[in-house]
Amino acid sequence: MTSSRPLSVALVGAGPAGIYAADILSKSGLDVNIDLFERLPAPFGLVRYGVAPDHPRIKQIIVALYKILQRGDIRLIGNVEVGKDVSLEELQKHYDAVIFSTGSDRDAPLDIPGVDLEGSYGASEFVSWYDGHPDVPRTWPLEAKEVAVIGVGNVALDVARMLAKHVEDLMPTEIPANVAEGLRKSPVTDVHVFGRRGPAQVKFTPLELRELGQVPDVDVIVYDEDFQFDEGSEEAIRSSNQTKQVVKTLIDWTLKEKEDLTASRRIHLHFLHRPVEILGNGKVEALRTERTELTGDGNVRGTGEMVDTPVQAVYRAVGYFSSPVPGLPFDEIRGVIPNIEGRVLGEDGEYLPGVYATGWVKRGPVGLIGSTKSDARQTIGHVVADAEAGLLHARTEDEAEVGHDAMLAALEAAGVRYTTWQGWELLDAYEQSLGAEYADSPRERIKVVHRDTMTAISRGEEHDGILY
Repeated sequence: MTSSRPLSVALVGAGPAGIYAADILSKSGLDVNIDLFERLPAPFGLVRYGVAPDHPRIKQIIVALYKILQRGDIRLIGNVEVGKDVSLEELQKHYDAVIFSTGSDRDAPLDIPGVDLEGSYGASEFVSWYDGHPDVPRTWPLEAKEVAVIGVGNVALDVARMLAKHVEDLMPTEIPANVAEGLRKSPVTDVHVFGRRGPAQVKFTPLELRELGQVPDVDVIVYDEDFQFDEGSEEAIRSSNQTKQVVKTLIDWTLKEKEDLTASRRIHLHFLHRPVEILGNGKVEALRTERTELTGDGNVRGTGEMVDTPVQAVYRAVGYFSSPVPGLPFDEIRGVIPNIEGRVLGEDGEYLPGVYATGWVKRGPVGLIGSTKSDARQTIGHVVADAEAGLLHARTEDEAEVGHDAMLAALEAAGVRYTTWQGWELLDAYEQSLGAEYADSPRERIKVVHRDTMTAISRGEEHDGILY
């Protein structure tokens, strides 16, 4: 970098990790221009496409992210995918540094027999469908009366709740029309959630769990034989108020009288069940689990006792996993871009000059918003240090090819229909207008799902009004 111009930085991925990193960089004291790339026409990542539509409280995170981008000093370039519309080499030509915040967009693998049977699904695929992600099919095979969900995190609760909840109770939300149509036809009566450890080891948050018990015409059922507490469990309850609240809620549910369970749909929570096989002849017919027992430290071992639960669909909610970024090394075991504190490593184990990572693609899919912010501070700290040491330079001799204007010119020359922050404001207003006009009961918004329509609205172009 020369002193005659500001530092030019590209951030790839406009979810919370990318937006927080851009915000921290913009306030770092460096003279810097920041472009934030996003492969979808809309920003906000998993907050828009990974949070269940009946959780508007969590979606309020978007308000904070919106205020950051609304300032205008961080420029959004949407509908641009690295590896398809632009290469890493092109980014390195136009920018002094490139930071990847592409998140985790697919399901972690679950290596058990039968996982490929018809009716076995990754939870992230289902979440993307009900959240109106433009790159997934518009329909979902909701044909099962009995369903298993593997996992005891908040995503598992979201999946179970969205499957069991009556669609009428989802209509005040931003749920897309095709999703409402699909859920309305679902014949589901029972959703079984399985975790291999005990009640004190689940990953539910207290509020999410309590909300599960407040879903209209849905009973939550727990089983006395699943409630074991060893020394490790007691220590977890003593040391964590969150664990204490979760366990209390679960124990309260054991006190329910059977005659009070009269709902037309049920969510069953099973603990100390380790999934070992999905059974079926071509399609899912049952989930086989092994009963486990606590070993004293909060971990479990198998007992050899097998239980088969009849189900016609299985959803695997065992965690998210990142996808490789074309042009960069990728750790297929951990699902991250190899890095040390955000500085990306090449195949030879040495730093790739000017290439960084932050968020889940850096450290794996763990932690909430607070972790994402501290993680971004660490990465941006290294970007600032490298800039001040004179280590960041775009790969071009022509200064006119560096930065925002040169990048947009290259995208236009390649025929890429990119979108901007002003375009998102147009799409945002359009979705809100759809909600305001909805039947007799106005809604905050109705999502546009069709990618071409999203793009056309964002670019101020004519469109045919296809919403999904």
